Parts: sequence; C-alpha cells; structure tokens
Amino acid sequence: MNFEGLDPALAEYVPALHPALDPHLNASLLQNVELDPEGVPLEGIPVPDSVHIMEGMYSELHTVVSEVGVPVSFSHFDLHEEMLWVGNHGGHATSFFGPALERYSSFQVHSSDDIRQIQSLENGVLFLTKNNLKYMSRGGLIIFDYLMDESEDMHSLLLTDPSTLLVGGLTSHVIEIDLNTVQETQKYTVEVPGVTIMRQSNRFFFCGHTSGKVSLRDLRTFAVEHEFDAYSGSLSDFDVHGNLLVTCGFSSRMNGLACDRFLKVYDLRMLRAITPLQVHIDPLFLKFIPTYTSRLAIISQTGQCQFCEPTGLANPADIFHVNTVGQLIMSFDVSASKQAMVFGDSEGCVHLWTDSPEITFNAYSRETDFALPCIVDTLPHLDWNQDLMPLSLIPVPLTTESLLSDWPVSNSAPAPRRAPAVDPEILRAMKKVGFIGYAPNPRNKLRNQIPYRLKELDNEFDNFSQVPESPIGREEEPHIYMVAKKYRKVTIKYSKLGLEDFDFKHYNKTLFAGLEPHIPNSYCNCMIQVLYFLEPVRCLVQNHLCQKEFCLSCELGFLFHMLDLSRGDPCQGSNFLRAFRTIPEAAALGLILADSDEATGKVNLGRLVQSWNRFILTQLHQETQEQEGPQAYRGIGSSNFGSSGDSVIGQLFSCEVENCSMCRCGKETVRVSSTLLFTLSYPESNDKIKDYEFAQILKRSICLEQNTQAWCENCEKYQPTVQTRNIRCLPDVLVINCEVNSSKEAEFWKMQAEYAFKKLMMKKGGLELPQSREIPVGEWNELGMAEGGHSYTSIEELKNVWIPYSIKMKLSKNKELEVYNWDESTEVCHHFWQERRPIESTYVYDLMATIVHILDSRTGGSLVGHIKGVTHQQWYLFNDFLIEPVDKCEAVQFDMSWKVPAILYYVRRNLHSKYNLTIKNPIEASVLLAEASLARKQRKCHATFIPLMLNEMPQVGDLVGLDAEFVTLNEEEAELRSDGTKSTIKPSQMSVARITCVRGQGPNEGVPFIDDYISTQEQVVDYLTQYSGIKPGDLDAKISSKHLTTLKSTYLKLRFLIDVGVKFVGHGLQKDFRVINIMVPRDQVIDTVYLFHMPRKRMISLRFLAWYFLGQTSTDRAPRRGGSEEGIGSIPGPEGWGCCFLDLID
Repeated sequence: MNFEGLDPALAEYVPALHPALDPHLNASLLQNVELDPEGVPLEGIPVPDSVHIMEGMYSELHTVVSEVGVPVSFSHFDLHEEMLWVGNHGGHATSFFGPALERYSSFQVHSSDDIRQIQSLENGVLFLTKNNLKYMSRGGLIIFDYLMDESEDMHSLLLTDPSTLLVGGLTSHVIEIDLNTVQETQKYTVEVPGVTIMRQSNRFFFCGHTSGKVSLRDLRTFAVEHEFDAYSGSLSDFDVHGNLLVTCGFSSRMNGLACDRFLKVYDLRMLRAITPLQVHIDPLFLKFIPTYTSRLAIISQTGQCQFCEPTGLANPADIFHVNTVGQLIMSFDVSASKQAMVFGDSEGCVHLWTDSPEITFNAYSRETDFALPCIVDTLPHLDWNQDLMPLSLIPVPLTTESLLSDWPVSNSAPAPRRAPAVDPEILRAMKKVGFIGYAPNPRNKLRNQIPYRLKELDNEFDNFSQVPESPIGREEEPHIYMVAKKYRKVTIKYSKLGLEDFDFKHYNKTLFAGLEPHIPNSYCNCMIQVLYFLEPVRCLVQNHLCQKEFCLSCELGFLFHMLDLSRGDPCQGSNFLRAFRTIPEAAALGLILADSDEATGKVNLGRLVQSWNRFILTQLHQETQEQEGPQAYRGIGSSNFGSSGDSVIGQLFSCEVENCSMCRCGKETVRVSSTLLFTLSYPESNDKIKDYEFAQILKRSICLEQNTQAWCENCEKYQPTVQTRNIRCLPDVLVINCEVNSSKEAEFWKMQAEYAFKKLMMKKGGLELPQSREIPVGEWNELGMAEGGHSYTSIEELKNVWIPYSIKMKLSKNKELEVYNWDESTEVCHHFWQERRPIESTYVYDLMATIVHILDSRTGGSLVGHIKGVTHQQWYLFNDFLIEPVDKCEAVQFDMSWKVPAILYYVRRNLHSKYNLTIKNPIEASVLLAEASLARKQRKCHATFIPLMLNEMPQVGDLVGLDAEFVTLNEEEAELRSDGTKSTIKPSQMSVARITCVRGQGPNEGVPFIDDYISTQEQVVDYLTQYSGIKPGDLDAKISSKHLTTLKSTYLKLRFLIDVGVKFVGHGLQKDFRVINIMVPRDQVIDTVYLFHMPRKRMISLRFLAWYFLGQTSTDRAPRRGGSEEGIGSIPGPEGWGCCFLDLID
C-alpha cells in the first residue's frame, strides 16, 4: 500500500495486514460520518442494550477479550470446525469454540511480528507473519515452520488447492509453496509490486495492490489478463461474487489519503466498470453475504456497519453500530454459513454478530476434539472436633532423620512383588526388534493407574526365580507353557552365512523332507504333506504333465519329486506357491495372503486351510481330467485341457450326491451333483449339549437336512423348503472339514470328549480319573515321551479324544447310509464273519491324517499335521521343517484351548489295490529341442546358443556347465543390533531370470545349448544388473529382445538333464538350485566353490580361481556377466563362466 501522505510518526510502527487498517493512520481518515444534511453524526444515534434479532438482520451475540490492550490484527472463521481464530499484533493466536466463544486454545505463533493472515486447513491452521509461514495444529503444535528471506514483507496468502499456497506481500513477486513438501515450487513476478489482498474465482486470480489497482491473472500461468485502476491512493479491501467485483480504498487528496465513499463495482463478464455505489460511511472492509440476495457488508474503522445491494442505492436505515467503546475496528470476517460476522478492535476485543441466537459457523462441521479434563486430587477435609480422625491423613515434610515408625531391619524382610501381567492386547500388537518389544498403547486404562491385586501365595515365593526376565513370558504361569514345544511355530535363524550353518537335522531325524515356512502363503505346507502321503495322489501328479504354464498339478508333481529325492533335507515350495498366486480363483476365495497378514496373525488359519483344502481338490480334479491323446509336454502346441472325463481325484474323493427339495405345496425337485469333501454340521440346540458319537454327527453332516427359503416353480414364488441330501456311493478317501470357527463349536467338541472319556472309564470298570502324580522315569521312557512337556499315562491318552481311529460306513440297497465308530475290539469280533459274508457297499475307513490349528498368541498361531506314515503304523508330526514321530493318541487328542481340529482324512482300507501306483516319467527328450521365444521383438541374428541336435542328446555322466542369474522380488528384512551386528529376520526373495547350460564335451564343447531368459509377471524390486546383466524390460515379453521362455519350460529341460544323469559343473550351484527350486542328487553336482574351500573359511570367488589357475582376468572375459549378445566365440557371459567351470575341473 502507498504510505505517502501519512503521519511521519508512523515510520517506526509495524503495519498490520493492511496498513490502511492501522489505528495510527492520519486522523483525517477517522472523521465522523454524517447521515443527513443536518450533520447529525452516527455516534449520536442511540443503540439499545438488547436488540431483537429479526430474520435477515444481524445483532451482537457475544463479546470476548482475546488479549487485553493488544490490537487484533486478523480474525478468521474455521472452515472445518465450529471455531473462530483471532491473531493479534503481538504474534499470539487464540481460538474460540462455538457461538458462545469458549476459549479452546491459545499459543504464541511469533515472538514479535504480528499475525497478518490465518487460513484453516483440514489438519491444522496456517499463520502468516512478516517473513514466516507456520503450520500448526489446532492445539498449538508446530507441523512445519517455513522461513522466508528477512527482506520479505508478506501480507496475503491464498489457498488454490488443498496442497498449494500463494503468498504475496510488499515485493515484486508472489511465491507458490507446496504444502506437502514445504518447498517453494514457483516464483511469479508481478508488474505492480505490493500484493496485499488475493482472491480467486472460477476464472481468475485477483490481486489487490497497494497502488490501488486490481489485477486479474490466469489460473494456470498467473499471467495478467486484465487490470482495473480502482483508486488513486491505495486499496483497503475488495471482494468477488459471481460476475461482480467490488472494491473500497483511499484517494489522494491534498497530498494525503482520504477514504473514498464510492465503492467501485466491475462487471467481470464485460471486464469494465459499472455504476459505482455511494455509501454513507467511510468503508474500510467489505464482504459479500450471498444468502437470499447478493448483499454487501461494508465496515468502517470507527464501527459502523452498512448493508446494501451492489446494484442498488444505499439506504441509511441499514446502518448499524458495533459497540467498540471508542476503539477502532481492526479486522472483519464472515462465516462460511453467512450466519455470523466477527469484528476485532484495537483493544483486543472480539465482537460476534449473528442473525439468530442459534447459529453454526459451517454447514457441515466435523466434531472438535477437546482435551481431557484435568483431575486434581484434593486433600481430604479434616475435622478437628473428631478425636478418631487419623493423623496419618496430614502430609508430613520429607526428612533425612529416622522416624519413630521405622521398623528395625531385624524385624522386617523384603517380600518381592510379582509384576502384573501384561495386557494381552499389547502382546498381540507387539512387534519385536531384537530383544525389545514395541506396541501401541491400547488406552484401556487411565493414565498412571494400574490395578493392584495382592494374590501372592506362600509357595509362590519359592518359585520366584522361575519368572522369566522378558515380559513376553508372563501371560501364563511363568513355568508353564500351554503349547508343547514341538507344536510351536518354527522359524529359521539366519546368520551372516545364510542357511549354511543352520542345523535342520536338529528338527528332523527322519528321512522325510520338511518344507520351509518363510515363503509367502506357506501356511498350506501341512496340507501338501498330506497329499504327498496319499500315494494315488502322489503318483497321479508325478505322472501328469500338461502345457499350461501355471498348472498346480504339474508344480505339485515337481515338488513331490523333490520330496522323494530329499532324504531328510528340507525343500521349498516356491514354484508351487508362485503358480498358486497366479490362480484367479485362489485370489477370489481370499486364499492369497499379504505378508503383513501372515506376520500379524490376524488370519483365522483354521478356516483358511479348510478353504484351501476344498480349492486344491477341485483344482486338481479339473487339471487331471482324462484327456484325449498323450499328455507329454510337446512345446507350444494346443492343449486338450478341460475335456470331459473323470480323473483319479474324482475316483478317490468324489461322492455322488442326491439333493432333494420339497416345497410345502408338495412339489419335489431332485438334483444330482458330486462333492469332494464334507463339512461337519453341529446340532442347533440352546439346551445343554447332549452326548453324541462322532459317527452320528458325521452321518448328520453327510445326509444333511435343513429348512430354507427357495424358489418354487409350481408356486412361482419363494417358499419354505425342506432340503435333504443323500449319497449314492461312498468315496475311497473321506475328507472332513471340521468347521470349528467359534467358541460354540469348540465347546461342543470339548463336551463330547468329556462324555467319551466318562463312558470309557465306566466301561473299564467304574474307574475314575486319579489325582495328578509324578511319573516314574521308567514309565516316562516306556511312553516314549518326546520333547515338549507333555506326558501321557494310560488314562491321559483317553482324554480330549472324541473321533475314532476307524469308522465303518454302509450303504444299504435303498441307499440309506449307516455310520459306526469302529474300534479294534469290534474288528477282532467281526473279522471272521466279514470273511464268510462280505457285505456290498460296506467300507471301513482308517484315520490317515489330521490337520490342527495351534492357537498361540505369542506367534500368531500355526498349522501342523499328524500323518500316518508309509508303514501304516507309525504316526508323524509335520510342523514345517520339524518332523517327529508321535504316538497315535496325539493325532486324535484335541485340547480346544490351544489345539483345534481343522481337517480329517479317512482312507478306505486296501485302497492301494484299486489304483496303479507306477510312476512313469512324462518328460521326454523333445523338451531340449528348439522352441519359439515368447518375446515379440527377438532379433534374428547373433544367437546366444545353439540347441542340441538329435545326435547330441546327453548321456549318463556327461558334463554340463551351468550358471543362473537372479532378480530380487522382495528385499531382505534385517535388524541392526546394539553391538553393530546385523541379524536377518527374513531373507530376500529371489527369482530366476536367466539359465545357461554349456556343452561339456563333443565338437561343440563350450557352446551353450540353453540360454533362456525367464519371463515373469511378478513385481521385480532389483534386477541386480551389475552382477547379472539383466536389465529392466529383458523379462517382459512385450519389449524384450532376448530368448524368453516360461520357468516351467526351462525347468523341464533341467529335469530331463537330471533324470538322464548328467553331471552339472558350476560355481555356487547349491544356491542356484535352491532358487530354481529343483533337487539334484549330490553325485551329479561338481561345484567349483568347494574345490579349494577350507573349513570355516569364506568361499573363494570364481573370478579369483580363473585368474589364479587359468590366468584369465576380467578383461579376458566380460566385465559384466550376461553380455552374450557379443557372440559365442568371445565367451563373455554366463556361457564363458561355464567354460571356466570346465577348465577348472580339468
């Protein structure tokens, strides 16, 4: 603003937002206003103490003091909450809540500069001072503090969108600031310096200048589109509404400034001035109040307020006076709802005017957060007239001397107080970093309050030393862990050597192969083991081979082949789970878990594995249906997948079901279908749980009867319908989903186990459960007690048992099903009778596997399986890579507090006699022949490999050099310990990107015959280009120029080489085969990394071995691996390293 003509005494005074608003301006600006020709001043009009608020009229509702004696510099109605913000010349901000103007918060924004503008945002409030922009919460916490150059003198700001802000002042530029990054993004030069007011419409930015001009600027480029020269002196305020722009300001008169009583009005459609509006007061502020009409509120500095239409004449009757008691008006604002106005004066008072007693500042305000009330503990009142009042209520001063009440040391003994149990909610949400746990505050207790329960027993002091140091161990009794050790979730401890120094044999002393658990969605490991021990299924998938890239049956066959060759070493199901993640049906059923869901334990694993069980049986049934023609993999030809026909899965699990629907009108509808498994259905009874045998519940679940609403074709509407289900045949493998998903089902299992235990005790002669006793060492050894803290006496073996080891199912001639629990004594009695009189459609099923959900709040729970081994006598526990023989009673004992049944597998006796269990390798030599690339832009020249010819097919003992390159799908998760060492929590997930095989003999020795780039649809985090040579785009079929194939295609080539019996030569092949997810017998691997390796020393790199023994440096070979485009003769890429492998073993 132009300060010429003002009092020189103002030179040292810091101006407010608009210098024209300052009370120290020329006294001529503060002259009285005459309302009529007789010269009666407005101050002479009496203002009543109480004004009746009429519709559409404003009157004073409340007046409060912001800070006594400090002028208000800016006032602003919050746009998101029912709050009013006031800033003053001392840099202090105060907020008031609601129409009652209750003080909400008050804090210092700047130590000396005045607050020149306030803008409310969703999460806080912006405050503008002279050269500082501060973003603070509504409670006064600083979110960010943006300092500008000291030469800046800012006066105005404009929020153009939620994350962009324009700031202008007495400079030649306007700054654009990004609120997300708190960085200056643009600096726009203005032709007329001094931007003190900014507004925005849907067409222009409006900038008011101290010279009295208003410029209209483009919304995108901030270029000047038009300019209005409103006043010759200075501009005090303007506002925009619709197509009208109204201004007020000062004109130059006799070398000074005088307030102009003409409001300049401009039409934004024609971009020209229209008839000015004359008012009866000295206008200093103005704002549109567009409610029913486009009214203008015009305010003078002495407190007069006039309302008028911008296109009509001003009426003196529409003038009101703000009772400022002689103080000057310094700020003015109108609420977003147009129901309230606020005035700030030079004495620090805030006046709220409203058009009704009950108003809101915004149409839709959110709820305001208030601080918790401060609870102050007051001292109790003491009545000196009461002789029985205890003197201990009077606080005594601290003293260093001994008190009379101090007990001597000889008469006291320290009694340790056990720490209270940690809230289970804290333990559930806790995240451990090293040995320290972090968890958010659940806020279910008041601050500094904790319940104190003195429940210490005498004998507990003796066991005080058994309390674990970590608070994690205090949830249950300190010396008792509910979950046995062998059932707990197992994890791999990674060191700086990775898996090389981890002893898997400690967890598995059998020859069965476990499965590693760190791969995403590996919750199904126990179910994979169950399918592996079903020999018809195992033989089926190993004989199966189709042309589908992501076929679960093929991948399951590859995995089972690895389990066959493992001899006790753990395997990975990475390729199978990779194909599993690509199945759309699996994602639709919610079977694909995110890493966070598995880590936090928020998933109901019992319900999840039952859904996975239903899905995998259906998927295998669809993929292994009988096809016309051979199933061998022939390359890229068409597939007959999906043709009609039965499968071995259907023969094993399928059961033909007859569904009958009976409407109450008498119409019966019968539909025949098939099912692969059954789900237990429990009795719906609110009374006391009755005694049921497992066979009764199973029959009730198979032959299900339920009432439901269904569409009746006869009635042509939905009617109550009785639906019954009957089976026409019995399956060879009976799969049962237990469906224990709530406490109601868990209580049912618990009560049935108690009933079964009581009946068994009575059957044995009225025995009762003896009291707990110490088990002698000899008896302990006889019971085969395994590590984990569980001991089973002959009576303990009968506890928590409800399901039988065998069941008998009979289907009568009229298709009625009979189910019985079948035990060994019954079997001996009926053995002779069965041989003499065989019964048709009568099967005896033996329990083959149980899948249980282990409930453990410390680890989030896990899934384990009990499986009857190949001997059909010994049972084994499969807990990922932990495999341990267990007693058969453990397979049927379910303590519902931590061991919940999920799936049961019953297998028909003499099952194997019905099926062909011969495994014929379906992989033929044709997989090594030339095949087309998946890449659309593959170059025709500079081939990086020559495929094998028919006369070059590998034989037993042939040497093949192999090298593989990988990319990273997930980064490694590690933590840095206090001693500086790094501990790996979760290793990086690698995926094979390139596989190269080199001939080891023959005329083309050293020439690659496989150089496949593996196409991937998964997100790659790091291509490891500096090591692998793989670049972004090399694995994308749309843009790659490499020889691109599927992982399955290249996997089959390696499988054929392994099955033929070739010997692979390479450097670090153990890691290569692990990432490829293939098992190679040790006698077929020649690894140069072990040729010159000393125990407990690091591995020597191939580059050093090639230099030391062969005299070849990195300049002789490629500086980067993977550059096979340069030709085979120079041997620069992985094929060059393959030759180096062969040279080293020579």
